[in-house]
Amino acid sequence: MATPKEMRRLVAGNWKMNLDLQAGSDLAKACVDALGSQNIPVVFCAPAIHLHALSGIVNGASNVHVGGQDISSHESGAHTGEISGMQLKSVGCSYVIVGHSERRADHGESGELLAAKVSQALANGLTPIYCFGETLEQREAGDEQKVVALQLQEGLAHLDVEAMNKVVLAYEPVWAIGTGKTASPAQAQAIHKFIRLWLDARFGESTASTTSILYGGSVKPTNANELFNQPDIDGGLIGGASLKPADFVSIVNAY
Repeated sequence: MATPKEMRRLVAGNWKMNLDLQAGSDLAKACVDALGSQNIPVVFCAPAIHLHALSGIVNGASNVHVGGQDISSHESGAHTGEISGMQLKSVGCSYVIVGHSERRADHGESGELLAAKVSQALANGLTPIYCFGETLEQREAGDEQKVVALQLQEGLAHLDVEAMNKVVLAYEPVWAIGTGKTASPAQAQAIHKFIRLWLDARFGESTASTTSILYGGSVKPTNANELFNQPDIDGGLIGGASLKPADFVSIVNAY
């Protein structure tokens, strides 16, 4: 029988605003071929223009899924440039990133907006990967737990237990995203444990023990194994390394 941690495992690649359609298709094919029959769930979170093509590429691949990088807080209507949950679902998505630090910083996304996006994802049968984390200034001030708790409260407190059980969390210290810096395994584990305790207090022990909590922040083949071996780190939300098939596959295989 699988352990709770084995059941929580997940590795998601966030391609951000990279790759044209051909390059994205080639990357997905290379990863799917290399991953073979591995049994760790993997998600490609790609630019919206790639999603339909990627769904065709991963179709039939064991435990490989497609996810969006953002979702509208609206169900439908006159919202030019937005992409709804229904539209993401219709092109084969099963996951969607909500609240990535780059969306929070570049677009001023508020907790209220992100809560609505989480709700839209769930209403359309998508698994939200809800992101949160502190800046360097907040970390140096010793406020990382306070910041994380606030962002969790803002985006998730409106959910009941049944809904929360369908959410994946991704802790991403902003100071470690794309900087080459990485939280030490001990630093990352400390926050992941704090997150699980927050889940226990808010939603109960069962939810806390089954919720996947990913680490995002310059995960590489050289540090993935040590990070993933921490008791409360269940996988990764991978940025730059997800654009290199060999690196991404090595990270998945670090389990």
